[in-house]
Parts: sequence; structure tokens; C-alpha cells
Amino acid sequence: MFSTYLTGLRASITPVRVLRGDRLWEIDALRGVAIVMMVVYHLLWDLHSLGGYDIALRSGFWSWWQIVTASLFTGLVGLSLTLSYSRERQSHPTGSLWPKYIIRGLTIFTWGLVIGVVTYLALGTGYYVRFGILHLIGLSIILAYPFLRLGKNWLNLALGVALTLLGPAIQGLSIDLPWLAWLAPTPGSGVDYAPLIPWFGRVLIGIFLGNVLYPGGQRRFALGDHSNNAAIRLLRLLGENSLLIYLIHQPVLLVTLTLSGVISF
Repeated sequence: MFSTYLTGLRASITPVRVLRGDRLWEIDALRGVAIVMMVVYHLLWDLHSLGGYDIALRSGFWSWWQIVTASLFTGLVGLSLTLSYSRERQSHPTGSLWPKYIIRGLTIFTWGLVIGVVTYLALGTGYYVRFGILHLIGLSIILAYPFLRLGKNWLNLALGVALTLLGPAIQGLSIDLPWLAWLAPTPGSGVDYAPLIPWFGRVLIGIFLGNVLYPGGQRRFALGDHSNNAAIRLLRLLGENSLLIYLIHQPVLLVTLTLSGVISF
């Protein structure tokens, strides 16, 4: 299992240069949209936090931009899990698939730990990523397995909505328990913060939508073939390289902004 884990780590950041024809193009394109939105938001964060630019990131338009971006990412995690689960069940109709999802989840979670260490060393205690989107996605992949087995079940939607609504309620209580930062909103939990409550709720909603829109891993609605449109192809390429882009985009932004004199450390 450990060798499989190491292989997964390497494969997860191997650049995809040729688009795969066996994937649903609209899912990769949507993931590419989320990547673009994320890079835009993080560029503005760098300008605000490190460059001193007056940009309202915590309220108004850009606050909603960040919420929509994270919701798109996490919803697609759930939807993509239904697709992979359907494919795996076609070749393995019986038996538990949980070990596969544990390894996949640990792979993503490991990269989250790497991001945490790097941001701690580079930015200090005030800005480092304690429990960010990669931690969330990795843990969610592991926790989602029992819900994948439910198939087209309204429980996924109901629980997903409940967790999503519970997040703001808990945040309003301002419970200062740092050891629970991974589970629910905790004050002062760093940047790129994404606890299971409410964000795992979006994953569950994505699982529900995946089973409704793509039962058995197949598209069940009419959609024209725009997969070879130039813009769509670019978004698909970004989507297929989403983890790699996530890992390298901030260093690229910081180096570019520093060399251009826009920010300084």
C-alpha cells in the first residue's frame, strides 16, 4: 500500500499535456474555471496582504467570489467521486473500494501538509495554511466513501444542505477551540481555511448531483459537443492539471510580483 501511495504522489503532480478523450469534458472545463477564479482571488490577496493595496476581500463582491470558487471546487470533488466510483464498480462489482479512496485522500492531504509547512516557513504564524482546501479535499475523499455507496439518495442532499447551513451558525458562536479547527469554523485559523463544516456539505451536494446527472458515470442530459472549442480545451487542460497548478501558482505569483516591484517581503 505504501508503494501505491508514493506512486500516487508522483502521478498526482505529473503534468498532463495531452487531453484525455475518455473524460467528461464539461467537468474538466468547470474545474478549469474554478482554477482561474482561484488564481485571480489569490493574486488580489497577495496585492492586498503583501502589497498594501486597498482591496475588500472579506466583504462584498470578492467575498462572494471566494465562496463561489471554493464551492465549485468542493462540489466538483463530490461529483467526480461519483464518476470514479461508478467506473470502479464496473470493474469491481463486489468488495470494498475504501482502500483506494483512503490512498487517494491521503495523497491530496499530504500535499496539504506540504503547503502548510511551506507557508509557515515563508509567511509565519499569521498567514500559514492550517487546514486549507487540500486538507479538506483529502479528508473528504476518505469520508465520502460511505455516502458514495448510497447512490441516488436524498440523504446526501439533506445532510449536505444541513452542514452548509450549520457552518455560519457555528462561526457566529466564535468558539475558540484551535484543536477543532479541522472540523468547524474557529477564529484565527489562518488563510485558505476550509473546515469540514460547512465545506464537506458541498462535497455531499456534489455527490447527490453526480448521481442525478451522471447515473452510472454516464451523462444523462443533452449537451452539445464543445470539447474542441479553443477556450474549452484550455479550461480542460487547466482542469486536468488542477492540483499541480494549485501547488505552484502562488510561488509563481509571488516571484512575479516581487521582481516587478509590486510587493516586497
